[in-house]
Amino acid sequence: MSGVRARGEDIRRYILENVEKSPTTISKVAAERFGVSRQAINKHLQRLTEEGALIESGNTRARAYKIAPLSQWTKHYLMGPGLDEHHAWEEVKPHLGVLPDNVMNIWHTGFTEMFNNAIEHSQGRTITVDVQKTAVDSKVVILDDGVGIFEKIKTEMNLEDAHHAVLELAKGKLTTDPKNHSGEGIFFTSRMFDSFAIHSRGVSYSHDFGDRYDWIEEARENKGTAVFLELDNHTSRTARAVYDLYSSVDGGFNKTLVPVRLAKRGNDQLVSRSQAKRLLARVERFDIVLLDFKDVPDIGQGFADEIFRVFQQEHPGIELVPIETNPAIDRMIAHVLHGGDPPSNPQQSLPLAE
Repeated sequence: MSGVRARGEDIRRYILENVEKSPTTISKVAAERFGVSRQAINKHLQRLTEEGALIESGNTRARAYKIAPLSQWTKHYLMGPGLDEHHAWEEVKPHLGVLPDNVMNIWHTGFTEMFNNAIEHSQGRTITVDVQKTAVDSKVVILDDGVGIFEKIKTEMNLEDAHHAVLELAKGKLTTDPKNHSGEGIFFTSRMFDSFAIHSRGVSYSHDFGDRYDWIEEARENKGTAVFLELDNHTSRTARAVYDLYSSVDGGFNKTLVPVRLAKRGNDQLVSRSQAKRLLARVERFDIVLLDFKDVPDIGQGFADEIFRVFQQEHPGIELVPIETNPAIDRMIAHVLHGGDPPSNPQQSLPLAE
């Protein structure tokens, strides 16, 4: 009997995890997945609807399902001396409900980091927090009406534009207030959650767990900064495992992955030494730097020479590791290092497990 119960739980969890992708065909999709009749799946759909986990709409032929929110809560906070992230967290926590300790710890870590950033750096007047929990996952949005995170970084660090600010964020250890902050909060928070995104003034910076790459895209124009956090309610992930992934044996944050494509502007090719210097800014703070060449078709001699010969000679203690290269990039790296000889052990797809 326990096997039947376990199979039923597997079916219901599959439905909840996939209904957003197949709202009108979930019965057919789940029936094919588990090799049972659609009538059997419909019983599970009915149970989930009665329990309040799903919302049903439409008639028999055009019936659709969607995840029902188990909890929704929004609050507006006024900036002021009495506002702090721990007070806000104590108000948010009840609306996340009962979650495993490791999941709640990720939420505690990520929420307080992002809320504190809004308090100390946004220069805004209000912070709005929106919480939504379903049977599958929880989502939190932290929105401020300040100057905008990318604009703040660009101005404080004298960078070229918002895209350059995103490149620096992607490396980690970035802060406009080094006296009071390590610059690690956004980097590690972006790695802990299933989905992490920052939208600010028409630019979006995002990272999805399991994807090694950060993304920068155009977004809807908005004032201030909006941070989006999403996490499975039953993930086995821990905050400690994410810290350890980028840390040395003594606990230091010593490894970073730099998406080389973020150094590009529009249709520009990566050919100049100034582009290379921008890419390498602040990486001397790390011991291991993975240079990710995914989606980069080719590089110029000056760009490659500045990275793999000039910078490496000036920083012999830093390990530069090119990954996701192609033959054209390998040849250019070999050219600047060995006068054209092929690299002895080209790193084409060194994984950084997440």
